[in-house]
Amino acid sequence: MIALKLIYLANVLVAGWISITSLFAPKTAQATVFTNDFAYSEAIRLVGALWGAIFILSFLGLFFPKNMSLVLLFQLIYKSSWLLFAALPALLKNEPYPKPMAAFFVAWVLILPFIIPWKSLFAY
Repeated sequence: MIALKLIYLANVLVAGWISITSLFAPKTAQATVFTNDFAYSEAIRLVGALWGAIFILSFLGLFFPKNMSLVLLFQLIYKSSWLLFAALPALLKNEPYPKPMAAFFVAWVLILPFIIPWKSLFAY
């Protein structure tokens, strides 16, 4: 349970920062979160909205860890997808991509399967 709460806390901190900067200071997010590896686009605000939802659900996860674990499964799916379909092709083609974000995603994809409470997630 402690590991689960630590994951939610990390989500609150990281997702909170990404959400706030992407929604309210997207050019700052482009430089800090996306390390200027993408051309500026208002789509950064869409990312901010997604991470804002993760921030809110993770905050709730601090109080209801097992009930909110579906957000962790969601993160596992979308981070794995981004790594496979965006970061890996960019790496192989020697194209720019946000390497710090990719490293964070790799860590999360490796950790989450051991943290997600699978039995309670799929219990009736």
